[in-house]
Amino acid sequence: MKNLKNIMLILAITFSMLLAGCSNNTKNENSTELTSQEISNNENKEENKVIDREGNEVVLPEKTDKIISLAPSITETLVNLGLSDNLVAVDKYSLEVEGVNKDLPVFDIMNPDAENIVALEPDIIFGTGMTKSKGTDPFAPMVEMGSFVTVVPTSTSIEGIKEDILYIGKVTNKEKEAQAIVEDFEKQIEDTLAMINKKEDKEPLKVYFETSPMPDAYTFGQDTFLNDMLNMLGATNIFGEESGWLAVSEEQIIAKNPDVIFTNADFLEDPIKDIKNRAGWENVNAVKNNRVYLIDKNSSSRANENSIKAFSQMAEFLYPELFNN
Repeated sequence: MKNLKNIMLILAITFSMLLAGCSNNTKNENSTELTSQEISNNENKEENKVIDREGNEVVLPEKTDKIISLAPSITETLVNLGLSDNLVAVDKYSLEVEGVNKDLPVFDIMNPDAENIVALEPDIIFGTGMTKSKGTDPFAPMVEMGSFVTVVPTSTSIEGIKEDILYIGKVTNKEKEAQAIVEDFEKQIEDTLAMINKKEDKEPLKVYFETSPMPDAYTFGQDTFLNDMLNMLGATNIFGEESGWLAVSEEQIIAKNPDVIFTNADFLEDPIKDIKNRAGWENVNAVKNNRVYLIDKNSSSRANENSIKAFSQMAEFLYPELFNN
């Protein structure tokens, strides 16, 4: 009897150990599955890591259904990518963009309302470097609240514009469409330059491009996409030795005596007449030879694929003998 009890005890202990072993195996298997899932997630994150246009490493969002754009230049590209219906809010200047729903919520570029923007639950928030121009980062609270924010600073060159388009296409899962836009952009530039190259022994024309009229005249120097365009077109920016966007005086402009003057101050009743009638400008070559021209405001202010319009206009005004056949 005693032996029977001992046998039963041994069997009970053995059975308990077997159960414990099975339990541990199950836990190990589940642990292995969880680790594999974590590895898979980490691999996906690595694949979705890109360098944004500010030079930061970011993980691309999984969804792109709801987009907020706080820059008209970016909004235009999003519309051209076929994403106008994905926009859930924009800045007030983007309402002017053809294809944008005029009833969308509107936010201020310089002071975007972080709480109300995040409340819309966007998948992507596109911003511009202009928003940070005061030395603060209004996007930081949005990031802290868990939103994906990516800033696209204004590009300073044609190459930069192309990279911006490709980046926006990458973020929004529209890479093929973005590539097509870039190729069309390049083709139009190449066609224009091919026309210009027909002119032999051309002396570079000196150009002054006025982006804000007197008495607070502004123009640009190097490190701007418009200066890059003038260089490509074989012209010389009279302020090309300066950098960025800058204020200039009448005395400086007159002394440099430009051959051609461009302006995009279309808010004036007659911006060309305004320049021609300025006292002391009558002996400036551009005024004397009637070479003062109005360039489309939006395409010369927004660094994106639509800037090709400004590029083409400048080419035609610089070389009318090649284009006005």
